Amino acid sequence: MSITKRTVEDKIEVIGDYKMVQIRTATIIEEDGVELTRSFHRHVLHPGQDISEQSTEVQAIANSIWTEEIIAAWEANQQEQKADIESSDESNSGE
Repeated sequence: MSITKRTVEDKIEVIGDYKMVQIRTATIIEEDGVELTRSFHRHVLHPGQDISEQSTEVQAIANSIWTEEIIAAWEANQQEQKADIESSDESNSGE
């Protein structure tokens, strides 16, 4: 009887206007080659994020879709959201 555990990236998706990369990783437990259980974990990568620790497949996908324009648009969106939050915090502190 041999029990093994392995992980595989079983789904890689590009989502949204800013081409975020969503990765689903499956953890599979098998006994003598027969799957006993499978669980999932997801994580999302944003344009311009460090991807050096990702698989070569994920790196290739991100590098092909994260153009300078996409990265700049994502960063501008993040700055805009930060400014909106700070503005909201300032107006709420005056109550």
